[in-house]
Amino acid sequence: MQQRTKIALAVAVALQSMVSVAQAQEVLQRVEVTGSRIRQVDLETAQPVQVMTQEQIQKTGLVTVGDVINNMSSAGSPAFSKGGALTSNRENGGQYANLRNLGGQRLLVLVNGKRWSQSVAGFTDLSTIPSSMIERMEILKDGASSIYGSDAIAGVINIILKKSMEGGQLSLYTGRNESVADGRNKDFSLSYGAGNEKASLMFGLSHTEAGAVWSRDREFTSYSRTSEFPLENLGSGPWGRIRQVSASGGATGFDKVLNHTGDQQNPGLGQDSRNPANYHDVVAGSPVPADLYNTTQQMVFAMPSKLTTIFTKGEMALPYDMRLTTTAMYAQRKGVSTTAGYPLSTTSQSKYPVYIDKDSYYNPYGNQVAGAGKGQDLFFFRRTIEVPRVTENNNRTLHIDATLEGSFELRSLPWNWSTGYNYSKVDGNSVATGNLNLLNLKRALGPSFRNASGVVQCGTPTSPVPLADCVPWDILGGPTASNPQVLNYVMSTGGYEFGSTVESATADLSGELFQLPAGALGIAGGIEYRTVRGKDLPSQFQRSGYSTDLAGNPTTGRYTVREAYAELNIPILKNLPLVESLSANLATRYSDYSNFGSANNSKASFTYRPTKDLLFRGTWAEGFRAPTVGDTFGGGQQAFDTYLDPCDTVYGEAARTPAVLARCNSGFGGIIGTAAGFRQRGQTGTPITSSGGVQTAYPFNAGGGNAFLQPETATTRTLGTVFNPAFLPGFSASVDWYSIKIDNRITGVSANFILGECYTRGLADFCSSIKRDPATGSIIDLSRGNANLGQIKTEGVDVELRYRLPRFSWGQVNLRSETTYLDEYSTKSSATAQWIDFSGEYDLHRWKSNFTADWSLGSWSATWGVRYMSSVLDQCLNIPRGWQCNEPGTFRPGATSPGANRLSSLVFNDISVGYKFAWNGDVRVGVNNAFDKKPRFTVLGAASSTFVDADLPIDRFFYVRYNQAF
Repeated sequence: MQQRTKIALAVAVALQSMVSVAQAQEVLQRVEVTGSRIRQVDLETAQPVQVMTQEQIQKTGLVTVGDVINNMSSAGSPAFSKGGALTSNRENGGQYANLRNLGGQRLLVLVNGKRWSQSVAGFTDLSTIPSSMIERMEILKDGASSIYGSDAIAGVINIILKKSMEGGQLSLYTGRNESVADGRNKDFSLSYGAGNEKASLMFGLSHTEAGAVWSRDREFTSYSRTSEFPLENLGSGPWGRIRQVSASGGATGFDKVLNHTGDQQNPGLGQDSRNPANYHDVVAGSPVPADLYNTTQQMVFAMPSKLTTIFTKGEMALPYDMRLTTTAMYAQRKGVSTTAGYPLSTTSQSKYPVYIDKDSYYNPYGNQVAGAGKGQDLFFFRRTIEVPRVTENNNRTLHIDATLEGSFELRSLPWNWSTGYNYSKVDGNSVATGNLNLLNLKRALGPSFRNASGVVQCGTPTSPVPLADCVPWDILGGPTASNPQVLNYVMSTGGYEFGSTVESATADLSGELFQLPAGALGIAGGIEYRTVRGKDLPSQFQRSGYSTDLAGNPTTGRYTVREAYAELNIPILKNLPLVESLSANLATRYSDYSNFGSANNSKASFTYRPTKDLLFRGTWAEGFRAPTVGDTFGGGQQAFDTYLDPCDTVYGEAARTPAVLARCNSGFGGIIGTAAGFRQRGQTGTPITSSGGVQTAYPFNAGGGNAFLQPETATTRTLGTVFNPAFLPGFSASVDWYSIKIDNRITGVSANFILGECYTRGLADFCSSIKRDPATGSIIDLSRGNANLGQIKTEGVDVELRYRLPRFSWGQVNLRSETTYLDEYSTKSSATAQWIDFSGEYDLHRWKSNFTADWSLGSWSATWGVRYMSSVLDQCLNIPRGWQCNEPGTFRPGATSPGANRLSSLVFNDISVGYKFAWNGDVRVGVNNAFDKKPRFTVLGAASSTFVDADLPIDRFFYVRYNQAF
């Protein structure tokens, strides 16, 4: 009922602008181009802007804005992978662009020039924007904070929606992978518009589905380290593994696993778990694979999602050359991630350990088996594969804006003004199943006995617990000993509620001050008041820490922004020898934030045409990114990080670098020292077997907010040329150099980063958040949050070529290509640290290029697209054994010892053919990855389920789209 109310509200707001009809307004020939607030006729700007039309979007065979943007040569891997099933943030399941490899938080997304909704962490979900309503996308590859404010460091994506429609448009799409027939994608959209210059109204409805891809369905992806290494990184098994309890509450003494049939792929049947003779010893350091479990069998490789969007837009002409425009949109997205059953152990939550009680009926070493007074509590391990972990993210987006604009003349010079209100809200909830209620688990593993009716009951014969209040669990018996009653009792349902709201009021004025010899002096200025508030609230039980789910603290916060900007466009020279035109643009913006203070950002740019065919352009711009609500007010939550301990004496840096080994052994930075021959152990308690590291057995604390954060600041420089030769009609070329440097970087640091800074680089300031077990040396706690930490700088070149060939009898051909060369991508972790250049390492390709050839003849058309990515260095899977390590003598960026795996370059071919019918319909049939390029092994870009990149094609993909106008 609540969702219907929101949809009705979205429709009503647009309809309100259609109450009356006024006189027609003269169409302005001057337009506002992304990157400037001054309307102008010349669309060749000082900033490099890439334009993508609705037709080009459809020819990609992709159905969402996020997928289209992430295929650009200037975009890096998406901020959150489709294969990130273990990712626990609220953004999971959405689509987030990553321009210049600088992250989704450093990119500003606009819709019709207005800020779009953001999450608490500052990410904009591009999947919520209905692609069917898009007229074009303008991608500004330049800093623009002086024009638009915070976040516009890597660039700006401005999505221009259709201004009006006459009639309707129906679009149907379906596609799937070839070999397994999975990854089924569907898209349905219906749009309709009517009106004239006085008033118009558009309506759109769309529904998009992305189907799941399961790791188990392909041989190569059905193992954690791919089919090349089927026995690597197996997880804890589903059969009861037991140890004795030490005086400090840890595991000690014997180490046994229940006898059973089956193996790590297909668990069989277990023997009687109450009989101590039915257990076999675990050999230290070399467990039997059949006692473990291939967790990939239960994990999704690429997550499924569903999105439904309703959109309206209305325009109405008013007296005195005024126009009222309103848009409203409501979108609902559902994403589902599935991972293997929980790797349960006594210390899954170290602050609330749960043992198998010595008085449990199912304890093979308990009082009811060994004899009264001879029993002992047991430390246990057991993966609950009966109930895989499933997290469902439900995300709702509501956007409403209204703009009143007009025009007038001052001294016969044109001026434009506008005032507007912009409201964007993201809210939703996540529901997680497959975790355990530790309070109930403790009762289920506590004292129990067989009653007179032969039923095992909680409690003792003298103090029984009613059967309705507790269900005993034979946890050591494995999956075959479980039943729905006990699983319902011990399992828990957790979740979060989250939301973020951005409200802004704006007033803008632009026009021409006076005429100079070279043209009009253009000016623009405006003010904005913006309020940002957000929340991320775990359920009360989840906050308590009595669940195996990731415990978290609530996040709530709010801040306000007052801003003012001014822009000046100065024509300097025109129509002179070797100076067809020369102009400069200056802009500045003042921002006052309630949570950290003020910021000033300015920009200067120029355009110079020596001839009509040639343009030179350049910019220098200051940028900034304000801390988000999550950055500043984040409560933090537990995280089971995957990491490689530098102190591991076989695969860690200590094995190769004496200085690191010395820090580990001596207790550098106040941390307890590790013993000689120290080995990192995973959740199974066995030493690691590769350089890929393992997931921690102890929850770390991640994502805590920092009230003292300051904004990031950036300096962007670009210099380029555009060539449109008159002697070659239809041809254009542009080459643009860019350089971006970010200071005061806000970053949520990883466990590997903290450990590397402490041990590998010897920076003692990073060691205080690390805690090791005094007995074993294992890392049992690590805190990582947000900090203003170091710098980033990147430099490269964009090249764009277009050529529309003369029309021949055999058809019309359009060629276009976009290429990005990455010369540098360096980071500096602190003021005293050295710059480290990661360009050429996964996923920072030196070269990325897209080439497209379009052909048309009459009703027929065809498109051939080629995507190229140059080779990159990846982390070796196992340096000592030479596994996936083809350059053992090569140093990866930042490494102090050699060892790298070079991944070869990639080429993907996409082909489609279209036909237009006489009844205003058209059909397009296509295949992406036409030559069936196989997926590749990667450590640094791995999906959660297996060491394969889920954001690259895994299969040949066929699709068909039908459009019908009416």
